[in-house]
Amino acid sequence: MEPLPIISFSDVLCVWAYFAELRLAAVRRAFGDKVAFQHRFCPVFGDVPGKIAAGWARKGGYEGLADHVHHTARAFPELSLHPDIWRKIRPASSLAPHIFLKAVEIAESEGACAPGAFERGLIAVREGFFAHGLDIARREVLFEIARGLGLDTAPVQALLDDGRAHAALSADYKEAETLGVKGSPTLLLNEGRQKLFGNVGYRIIEANILELLREPNPDQASWC
Repeated sequence: MEPLPIISFSDVLCVWAYFAELRLAAVRRAFGDKVAFQHRFCPVFGDVPGKIAAGWARKGGYEGLADHVHHTARAFPELSLHPDIWRKIRPASSLAPHIFLKAVEIAESEGACAPGAFERGLIAVREGFFAHGLDIARREVLFEIARGLGLDTAPVQALLDDGRAHAALSADYKEAETLGVKGSPTLLLNEGRQKLFGNVGYRIIEANILELLREPNPDQASWC
């Protein structure tokens, strides 16, 4: 039986996607090779200064966002949050890390990076910002993270230079628009029929997966 595909849309600068890593890890532990995550990116933080001006100008700007993020993090003591994020460390855009990670993903698919390089890189880039306070919009920071994981950065650089990583990211953003993805994180199951958006509890995710594993026929309506 083929593994159940789960499409996971996120923005690496979205704190809810950072918290959701706990649930995705729990899914991997519970279901193993019965499920297969397919990661995509969406541009929630594509223009951070514009987002702050539009959504946080009357709520304290960057400081207001930082207060909100740190307050929310109290519900997730398993994860550490660097005190300087959004206060002193303010990445201008998530596009740079998204393009970089698409390059890693392509390099892995072509055998130029070891299996699992993309998922390890995705987690490391998220943790780089939220746990370690790194400006992951900066290319030198992203390459340093990659080297810390033991990745060969030469094929990654080549994919950035020839534009293929940019094309792959554009395809992600277009797919998000086509599928009606409204934000980060969003999980899509059953060919997009089941959409789990935002701060969704593990048991809800589990119930959707169990129902689809019970009846994998896409033409069968799910009772979930």
